[in-house]
Amino acid sequence: MVKLNNNFNNLVSNYLFAEVANRVAAYKKAHPDKKVISMGIGDVTQPLAPAVVQAMKAAADEMGVKETFRGYGPYEGYDFAREAVQAHYASFGCRIAADEIFIGDGAKNDLGAIVDLFGPGNLVAIPDPVYPAYVDVNMLCGNEILYLDGNRENGFLPAPPDRAADIIYLCSPNNPTGAVYSREGLKEWVDYANANGSVILFDAAYESFIQDPALPHSIFEIDGAERCAIELCSFSKTAGFTGTRCGYTVIPKALERGGMNLNAMWTRRAAIKYNGTSYIIQRAAAAVFSPEGFSQAKQNIAYYLNNARVMGEALRAVNIEYVGGGNSPYIWFRCPGGIDSWKLFDLLLDKANVVCTPGAGFGKNGEGWCRLTAFGDAQDTRTAMQRIGQVLGELG
Repeated sequence: MVKLNNNFNNLVSNYLFAEVANRVAAYKKAHPDKKVISMGIGDVTQPLAPAVVQAMKAAADEMGVKETFRGYGPYEGYDFAREAVQAHYASFGCRIAADEIFIGDGAKNDLGAIVDLFGPGNLVAIPDPVYPAYVDVNMLCGNEILYLDGNRENGFLPAPPDRAADIIYLCSPNNPTGAVYSREGLKEWVDYANANGSVILFDAAYESFIQDPALPHSIFEIDGAERCAIELCSFSKTAGFTGTRCGYTVIPKALERGGMNLNAMWTRRAAIKYNGTSYIIQRAAAAVFSPEGFSQAKQNIAYYLNNARVMGEALRAVNIEYVGGGNSPYIWFRCPGGIDSWKLFDLLLDKANVVCTPGAGFGKNGEGWCRLTAFGDAQDTRTAMQRIGQVLGELG
C-alpha cells in the first residue's frame, strides 16, 4: 500500500485565513444587506504601477513575434531581473552579486520550497505569534519546532534562545504584529546563528514599508549575515503583484553548512523542480525597480501607510494599545476588556461589519490581540475605523 505523509495529520484542521473566509461568507449570506469591509486579509487594492503595466504589455508583444519570442527561461531568472533586484539592494547599501539572487513566482512558494535544502529532524526556531505557513511547512517535514515568545515585554521581537536551533525564521517588518527589528536586534541573531551553525530564513516581504532610516531593510545590512542567512522577498506588497506572482530569494555564495554550498544547492533544486518565472512577469518585476516604476510603487506604499496612520489615530482615540503601522502595513491591537480574539472577531463582524484577523490564529501569544491590514480603500478604512472605534470604545 502507498505510504502517505502522515505529518498532514499534525496540521491544524483549518487554515487561519480559510476559517476567516468561511465565517465572513456565512455572515454575508445571513446579512446580504450589510456592507462588510475587510481589514483582515493582506491583499493589496491599488493597481499595478503604469510603468509596470507598460513593461508587461511590451513583453507580451515580444512574445507574439518570432524574432523576440522566448520559451523556457533560466531557472534562476533572467539577468535583467536579477540585476534590477541587485540595484535595489545597492540602494540601501547591500552588496549582493546578481548570481546570488533567484527570481521565483512569489515569496510564499519559496518559503515552502526552501526546506528542500535541509534534512529532516532539524530544530526550527519560529517566533510566536507567526505567519502560519512557517509552522505548517515544517510540520509537513517532521521538524521539531521551538516557539519563541513574542509579547508586549519584548515588543513582539524575540531574542535568541538559550539552546541552539538549526533553522531560524525571522520576519521584519513582522507579519502579523508590524514590529521591526533594529540593527542591534538583528546583530544578536546573526551572531547567534554564526556561533551555532544555524541558518536564518529572513522574510523581508514588507521591507519597502520601512520609513525610519535607522531600521534595516535587509538582514544583509548586518556584518556576518552573508555566512548564515537566506533572504526571501516579494513584489506582492512592494508593487501590487499579489495576482501577478513574482518574488526573489537571496542566497549568498559564502553560505555553507556541512561542506555543502546552499547557493549551489538551490540552483540545482531549481533545475529539478522549476522551469522559471514567466518572461512577461520578470519584465514587469524589473520595471518596479526602474526610477519611474519605483516612484510609482512608492505612491501606493504611501497610500497604505496613510491608511495605517488613520487606523492608529482611531485606536489611540479610544485608548487601545497597538503595535505596528509606522513602518508596516499591519496594526496589531490589544483586545479590550480581556475579550478573546475570536470573540472580538465575531463582535466586530456583527456590530461593525468589519473583518479583522484574530490573533489566536497566529499562535498562543497572539491571543488577546487582533490584526488589521492597511491594504484597503482609503474611504473604506476611515469608515471601518469609525465603526471599530465605537465598538471598542464601548468595550473599553
